[in-house]
Amino acid sequence: LALEQRRLKNENAYLRQQLDERFGLGAMIGQSPRMRELFQLIETIAPTATTILINGETGTGKEMVARAIHQTSPRREQRFVAINCSAIPETLLEAELFGHERGAFTDAHRAKPGLFQAAHGGTLFLDEIGLLPASVQAKLLTAIEERSVRRLGSTRPEAVDACFISATNVDLQVALRERRF
Repeated sequence: LALEQRRLKNENAYLRQQLDERFGLGAMIGQSPRMRELFQLIETIAPTATTILINGETGTGKEMVARAIHQTSPRREQRFVAINCSAIPETLLEAELFGHERGAFTDAHRAKPGLFQAAHGGTLFLDEIGLLPASVQAKLLTAIEERSVRRLGSTRPEAVDACFISATNVDLQVALRERRF
C-alpha cells in the first residue's frame, strides 16, 4: 500500500510537471517587450481571485493565456474547464453551463451538474462570450457576480468557487454601444 501511494504521488508530480510545461508560462514563447509584459501580467493576476477578460483576435492564443493563468494560480491542482460559447446551440447552452434537474425538459432523464459546478475549486474558461445571446449573458453575469448557479428545474442556488476567465474577439465597446452585449 505504501509503495503504491508513493508511486501514485510520483506519477502525480510528473503529470503536474507535464501540465506546467504544456500549458504554463513555459509553453509560451517570445522575447519581445509585449510578450514579456504579458508574462508579467499573467504572474501578477494568477494568484488573485479576480474575474478576467482576455480580448484579442482569433488565433492569438487567448485560451493558451487562460491555461497559463490557471497553471500559475493556486487553483492549478484543480480542474480547468473550457467551453466555446459560440459552438453550442443557444437551446443547450444554459443547461451546459448551469446544469439541470431530472425532468427539467423533455430529454432530462437524470440530474446533471453544469460546467460551473464542474469547475468548482478550479477555473472556468468561457471562450467567445462576445457572441452569447443576450438571454444567456444576463444569467451568466448573475452567476459570476453571485458566485452561485441554479440548475434548470431547481429552486435552490448552489455556490460555485471558481476563477472565471472569459475571452472574446469581439470589440465589446462597440457591442455595448450597439446593445449586443
